[in-house]
Amino acid sequence: MIKSMTGFGRGEYRDSSYHLKIEIKTVNHRYNDISVKMPRHMNYLEESIKKIIKNNISRGKVDIYLNLEYIEGAPLDIKIDMDLARSYKKSLDKINNELELGGDIRINNILSLADIIKAERKEIDEESIWLAVKESLEMAIEDIMSMKLREGRELEIDMISNLGEIEKVLLEIEARSPLVVVEYKEKLKSRISDLLDSEMNIDEEKLNHELVYYADKSNINEELIRLKSHINQFKNILKEEDTVGRKLDFLIQEMNREINTIGSKANDIEISSAVVDIKSSIEKIREQVQNIE
Repeated sequence: MIKSMTGFGRGEYRDSSYHLKIEIKTVNHRYNDISVKMPRHMNYLEESIKKIIKNNISRGKVDIYLNLEYIEGAPLDIKIDMDLARSYKKSLDKINNELELGGDIRINNILSLADIIKAERKEIDEESIWLAVKESLEMAIEDIMSMKLREGRELEIDMISNLGEIEKVLLEIEARSPLVVVEYKEKLKSRISDLLDSEMNIDEEKLNHELVYYADKSNINEELIRLKSHINQFKNILKEEDTVGRKLDFLIQEMNREINTIGSKANDIEISSAVVDIKSSIEKIREQVQNIE
């Protein structure tokens, strides 16, 4: 089943001590690049979080934002450094007196200075924090996977439509291809007749030899067969349950290679025009494949 590499999911957990929010954002990336942004004291959870993500998302740039708020009953200690506060007060009084500022030193002047009041975390229950993270992470993953699958279905519809356009133009090329040699023969005979004296006869053996050479050089049957095979393979891959982005990326390169060969070998204006249309459709598919996990 097709999954887009682009998505967003959110999970949340709340109890009497913690309010935890997790957001996951994914965008296109060649590999599986996971980044976790969270409070420093929770860094011990990073590898466990990444492991869960890797089990669910195999390709793309994944950014995880984790915010933990301590609420009523939270394990926090508020400490006041009175010695530091007295030193600040003494220094402020000295500045006030020597500069004759005439103002009063108020509590907000003291509290605005660094390190007087500190909020220190008590020893936390790492297991309970992990359970909260795991629950909200799984919720966020379920949310983002739903979005990735939904966008994947849209990508699949668009790619199938473009494949249909390619198949339609391929039928036109197949119908046109046998006529290329016939028209070349008529043009060649006409040119030779114009160059030769009217009394001279065209050497049919040499003419046929030239036509055989031209027909062999401009034959595109193998390329058409391979391109149609690639299209069928592409459709089958779209039905697979596993991640398919890299397979489709490789296959679209092969399709592009075949159509380029057809364009260079056919040596026909109408086929060249059809090749341009197919390359346009292939490029549209390639852009969509870049967003498939």
